[in-house]
Amino acid sequence: MKIPVTILNTGRTIEIEQGENLVRAAKQYDEKTLLASINNEICELFTPINYPSKVEFMGLDTSYGMRCYQKSAQLIMLMAANRVLGEKAKIWVEHTINKNHFCYNEGEKLTQDILDEIKREMKNIVAENLPIEKITVPVERAREIFKEYGLEHRIKAMQYIKTQIVHIYKVGNFYDYLNGPLVPETGFIKVFDLVEYNNGFVLQFADQKDPTKLCPMREYTKLCSVFEECNKWSNIMQVDSVGALNEVICNNKIGDLILVCEALHEKKIAEIADSITKANKRVVLVAGPSSSGKTTFAKRLGVQLRVNGKIPRLISLDDYYFDKDKVEPDENGQKNFENLEALDIALFNENLLDLLNGKTVRLPEFNFITGKRQPGRTLSLGDRDVLIIEGIHGLNPKLTNDLPENEVFRVYISALTQLNLDEHNRISTTDTRILRRMVRDFRTRGFDAAETISIWPMVLKGEEDNIFPYQENADVIFNSSLIYELCVIKTFVEPVLFRVEQESREYLEANRLLKFLNNFLPLSTELIPINSLLREFVGGSCFN
Repeated sequence: MKIPVTILNTGRTIEIEQGENLVRAAKQYDEKTLLASINNEICELFTPINYPSKVEFMGLDTSYGMRCYQKSAQLIMLMAANRVLGEKAKIWVEHTINKNHFCYNEGEKLTQDILDEIKREMKNIVAENLPIEKITVPVERAREIFKEYGLEHRIKAMQYIKTQIVHIYKVGNFYDYLNGPLVPETGFIKVFDLVEYNNGFVLQFADQKDPTKLCPMREYTKLCSVFEECNKWSNIMQVDSVGALNEVICNNKIGDLILVCEALHEKKIAEIADSITKANKRVVLVAGPSSSGKTTFAKRLGVQLRVNGKIPRLISLDDYYFDKDKVEPDENGQKNFENLEALDIALFNENLLDLLNGKTVRLPEFNFITGKRQPGRTLSLGDRDVLIIEGIHGLNPKLTNDLPENEVFRVYISALTQLNLDEHNRISTTDTRILRRMVRDFRTRGFDAAETISIWPMVLKGEEDNIFPYQENADVIFNSSLIYELCVIKTFVEPVLFRVEQESREYLEANRLLKFLNNFLPLSTELIPINSLLREFVGGSCFN
């Protein structure tokens, strides 16, 4: 029996046999296709089609395609490591380094010689073009498989998910659980590398802009040191995976964990305030991506500076926007307020120099309703005053060209997620931030999840252009994530995500995030301090 399938990429309708998958059709459409949306659900290409469907093919140029490539390459790497190392393969997949993944082997550190051997085995697996299958097994059988591969954290995570079946990927005689989807055959993954890095290694992927080349390796020394510190603290608190976190909640020990997490934040902020005071800095620039908690951080830093005898004066870079009608459109004809050129840099430097030289300055104030700048408050600095300036461009050297370098202290803040779902499934810092933003947008601006999802790609592009290239310019990096936060955010964001209509374009992302949140037990705000960075998003902050 023939089934009609409409290919949304071309608008054409084709016919395939009932039960046939999309691999053949995808290769005919574009050999670079990795996965598909079938009736607005992200699916593997090997998904059988049994009824009339609308299909959109996706390649590496999409966020879904990039994740699919990363997960598929990861599966091949883990399979190759299993062949080379046997029982010694205890690999954890951790944070990203410029869209590549940092990994390490628990126990024995993998040298470049061993990594080269694993890479050769990866190439063999790719050359064999083995089919990747998704099989469904009972929970008991899944536990047996995970125990065989030493995936203790995956077993623990399963205890808190209500299901009788588990979907597992199978390649030959190798099994693993990955929060896919994956490509249908190993031969789809042609570009990758393994490079020794610090106490582990980096799994490099194909570059999104040019899939024939590797995604570049960049040196993020300061950022990586923060991730290393996160891992150390997670191990000390014995909460390095979601299963362990859920166990803490079930054992009624979450109060202690929250106190320790919040105390660590307070200690770090106090140390930053001490560094600013000791160096006698008068200008503190705070920058970071969307929903990193910059506003609450700046206010808490101000409190700690007061403890040191300083008087904080907060200024927002947003007040230095040019009038909306004076901002030049970008290449897409849109007025992009994410660009540095949207700020009156000359006026900003003039105001700061005047303040540092003892003058009284009338600061601007940007009116977001009229889209115009208007006169704001007057300000002059005393001997104990410190300017805290918050904005996405704070680390860009072009912003402070005219300021004396000895007066400036730079802080980069981001939610650098400390947890993994399990050994082989990491939690994206980007996912944490979009969930934070959804909660805040809905609570403070009345935006629904679909609106937040729709603008998110533009937000990410602005960060890639204006924030991430300069993060290593910071004097210090502050990690605003909290181990327990996604359990709290879950209770606020799930109802908002469920409101996204299945027919909408944003449903793909909403559904993906809902599936992700299934891993966490819910947690109320009852035990969260009123000065917590998390309060900026869920409400109840003492700084409001």
